[in-house]
Amino acid sequence: MQSPPNAPRAQQMIAKLLLLSCLFACLTPSAARAQEIPAADRRMTELRHLDLHYEFSGPPSREAWERRAEQLRAQILASAGLLPMPEKAPIRATIFGKLDRGDYTVEKVYFESFPGFYVTGNLYRPKTVTGKAPAVLCAHGHWTYGRLENQTLNSGPARAASFARQGYVAFSYDMVGYNDSAAISHRFAIGHRGNIVDRNALWSVNLLGLQLWNSIRSIDFLLTLPEVDPQRIAVTGESGGGTQTFLLMAVDPRIAVASPVNMVSFYMQGGSLCENAPNLRIDTNNVEIASTMAPRPLGMIAATGDWTKETLKEEHPAVRNVYRLFGAEDRLAVARIDAPHNYNQESRENVYGWFAHWMLGRAERTPIKERGANVSPITDLLVFFGRPRPANELNEEQLADALIAAARKQLAEAQPRTAAEIPAFRAGFGATLTNSILAEFPAAGEILTSSTAVPDGREALILSRRGRGDRVAVTLHPSPTGRTDGPVAIFMSSDADQAAAEEATHRLAATHRAVLRVTPFPGGRKIPENINFFTTYNRTDEANRIQDLLTALSWAKGRYPNARLHLIGHRQAGLWALLARAFAPRIDLTIVDAAQFDAESDDAFSRALPIPGLRRAGDFTTAVTVAPLAPLFIHNTGARFRADRIAEIYRRLGRADDFRSQAAAASLSEILARTSAK
Repeated sequence: MQSPPNAPRAQQMIAKLLLLSCLFACLTPSAARAQEIPAADRRMTELRHLDLHYEFSGPPSREAWERRAEQLRAQILASAGLLPMPEKAPIRATIFGKLDRGDYTVEKVYFESFPGFYVTGNLYRPKTVTGKAPAVLCAHGHWTYGRLENQTLNSGPARAASFARQGYVAFSYDMVGYNDSAAISHRFAIGHRGNIVDRNALWSVNLLGLQLWNSIRSIDFLLTLPEVDPQRIAVTGESGGGTQTFLLMAVDPRIAVASPVNMVSFYMQGGSLCENAPNLRIDTNNVEIASTMAPRPLGMIAATGDWTKETLKEEHPAVRNVYRLFGAEDRLAVARIDAPHNYNQESRENVYGWFAHWMLGRAERTPIKERGANVSPITDLLVFFGRPRPANELNEEQLADALIAAARKQLAEAQPRTAAEIPAFRAGFGATLTNSILAEFPAAGEILTSSTAVPDGREALILSRRGRGDRVAVTLHPSPTGRTDGPVAIFMSSDADQAAAEEATHRLAATHRAVLRVTPFPGGRKIPENINFFTTYNRTDEANRIQDLLTALSWAKGRYPNARLHLIGHRQAGLWALLARAFAPRIDLTIVDAAQFDAESDDAFSRALPIPGLRRAGDFTTAVTVAPLAPLFIHNTGARFRADRIAEIYRRLGRADDFRSQAAAASLSEILARTSAK
């Protein structure tokens, strides 16, 4: 259809629109879907990091958001090494050195949050309390003097003292590595700069986790004080303390009101180790995390002179979209202060007014003026000034060892002994595994496909998940015998010997209805030297390969809905297949090449399966325990894979005959015989 050259512009536009509509109408559904598949895999071309401009528009419904919020809470806790939650010992706080400041008192405090590791800070209390008093946790940012910083842009002591004068019990506590928290540096457990995943990262031992645990235990501490009202606990902090604030309010429902200052941003996610644990911000950002506070009251403070300067236009409307789902827009407030990065007097006064409305029953929400605070000298506030440190205090290496030992013990004690105990294990360590690998079994309708015929009746397919921008290259090999029944094999090999993999594919095709050969995610992404915290924002290559197996499995299940599925992993791909099995519905047979992997060695995981949190989650044994039980054959275990542990799982659950293992590598003929038997 073509309009004449002298046709009016409107007619020409209508003709073009009609032509386009005809072209789209002529597209087959598969062709239309193929057009959504990117030309390049987004995972290879887009490197996420802390200084990107992120977006979050909010979910379509309250129900969808509540599901998403629970996912985020689990992701945060798993990233911090707190899923499942470690055992809590009784709080035995030492409170001493009371100073009378007229209308409030200030004391020194220390207590163990973990055996041999201490929380330190100052407790500010009003002199007179009628009934139960509200309490507020005061986190601090990366200022030179931490909680003791006292200058125009920020004063931690003035903030805590002002809260006490207004009737709150305020606890101002140290970041790890600041002031009295001196046994552990603020670079504790560093292990994920660049693309490194070391022992501590495998076990989710990190600085962010220590600080989040200290914050959780600080709530526990406040609740040991008889005058504190457990229904009125608040938290506020600036900069890195703002990150602590929204992480705590996300995971701990005891927080009733919160105000993160100068940190809820689409433009910068936090530049310290204490704000960037592995896996923390994969597929999320600070604004979405802060939205988990809904529908509890949240006061957002921004500044014109830092990365929160666009809050009125971007971040606040995004969070408001979530509060609107609850009909709770009145529980969200924002103030932007004309100042550099700060927690200055004007910022503090906005927080005082917001907290007083929700915590003290004040009708107004307007700022409350701060009176002079009579700040104590630093020596009067330091907990261990002139006092010996605890005799059992651990250094960094000892603490990391102790945390890993505690995680091993918790995992061993949680192992299910019967089928009835599996749901609880799945909710605990199964969730940890999910949030370590961060993979999914996509719904069939979420998979996009493009197909090209190649010689010998094969199909070259590209699979992608809607909205994800990934590309999974697979080749579909039909049975040379023309059989239309029987099983379908999903086969992946990490072997560089492509000829051997090709031969295996052809021989499998002879005994199967079809073979879907999956090309592993290529990896090899170049990470610029100035990009830190890669694993905070990006999945590792191995996690992407596990996801690609799941995408291929879902496609095969949709293409062959009544066929039996055989998952076969060759060389290191066998390890990926064993982990992928935990995320999928029942697979009728899985054959795993263990590649003589040393499953007892953290170094082996760091080299071959560097997935943060995988060891904390229980790696292979957890993957087998939470997967639907079905026949499993593991070969090429060598002497160190410990297949006996997996055999014990099958035995406990009454399915011992469905598991087989052998130390030597199985021949292709043996594999074919096993698939034929099933």
